Amino acid sequence: MMSEKKSGNIALRIDPELHEKITRLAAADNRSVNSYITKILENDVKENSFEDRQFVGTMIPGKKINDKNGLVDVSGIYYRYLIEENQKVDKTANYVILGATGNVLTLRKLEMAN
Repeated sequence: MMSEKKSGNIALRIDPELHEKITRLAAADNRSVNSYITKILENDVKENSFEDRQFVGTMIPGKKINDKNGLVDVSGIYYRYLIEENQKVDKTANYVILGATGNVLTLRKLEMAN
């Protein structure tokens, strides 16, 4: 069977309220609506790595992050890390793993509830 090259164009009908919400989210992300929807779809259909499947959403204590060597201990395995917004490590805080790209984990500092 011969594969047919696709144009990449999709006509899509969505609820006007959803369209408005997507428009706001796209603007907040500094993207066009098309670019924003494409980003969401790419993230949703990408093949997940072992780290994505096992660690995304996991909480890590700040004391497990070594800011001297740039590594974080997750279940006895050391990974390089990036902290969202390039924040410095707070050893007293907790962090959540947002994603993994290769052997680099993206972390977000969890704010303490008052």
